[in-house]
Amino acid sequence: MRQRPLRGVTIVLDPGHNGRNYAFPAQINRSVDAGGFEKPCNTTGTATDGGYSEAAAMWGLAQVLERRLVRLGADVVLTRDSDDGWGPCVDERGRTASRAGADALVSLHGDGSTDRSAHGFHVIHPGEVPGYTDGIVEPSARLATDLRDALVARGFTPSTYLGVGGLDQRADLGTLNHARVPAVMLEAGNMRNPADAALLTSPDGWRRLSGAVSDGLVAFLG
Repeated sequence: MRQRPLRGVTIVLDPGHNGRNYAFPAQINRSVDAGGFEKPCNTTGTATDGGYSEAAAMWGLAQVLERRLVRLGADVVLTRDSDDGWGPCVDERGRTASRAGADALVSLHGDGSTDRSAHGFHVIHPGEVPGYTDGIVEPSARLATDLRDALVARGFTPSTYLGVGGLDQRADLGTLNHARVPAVMLEAGNMRNPADAALLTSPDGWRRLSGAVSDGLVAFLG
C-alpha cells in the first residue's frame, strides 16, 4: 500500500448527535426536510447502561479516526467541532458533504437495542429517493460493502439483529439523503450490550474501529 493512499481525497466524518442535544429540545425537535419528508432535526441518541452517551462515544471515535485518515493523506471535515453543543440537524450534516465536495461521508453511530444480547455492527447505505440520492445509491452500496468487509477482516462481528450480513439499505435518513456524495452510516455496535459498550467507549476500541474504517475507505477511494 502507498504510504498516503488517500492523498487528495476529502472525507466527511459525522459523529452522531451532540453532547448537549438534551438541553435544547425546541431546537432538536423542530422538523426539517429529511429527503422529501420531515423528521426531527436531531435526537439525543442512546447510551450505555452506565450512562456513557452515544454522542461522547462517537466524538471519541471520530477524533481517533480523523487522525488516522489525515496520516493516510486525506483532508477530513467533521460535521461538528465539539461534544458540548447541540446539532447540527440531520439535513445540515448531509449538506456538509455536498458543500465540501467530499469523496465520501461516514456517519458514526452506536445503536440502542433494548435486547442486551443483540450485538455487532451494521453499515447503512441509502436507497432510492428521487431528487435526493440520484447517482449515489450504487457507489454508497459499494462503500458500505468495503467498510463491512474491512470490519470483518479486522475481527468485528456483523449485527446479529439488524441488516443482512452487516449491511442495511434505508431511504429514511436525512443525513444520507442530503449528502449528494457516496455516504454511509456505521452503527458500530449496540451500546446496551456489555461487550459492544466496552468497545465503543474505550480508546482501544476507537483505535481498532478506526483501523477497520480507514481500511474500508482506502479500499473504496485509494
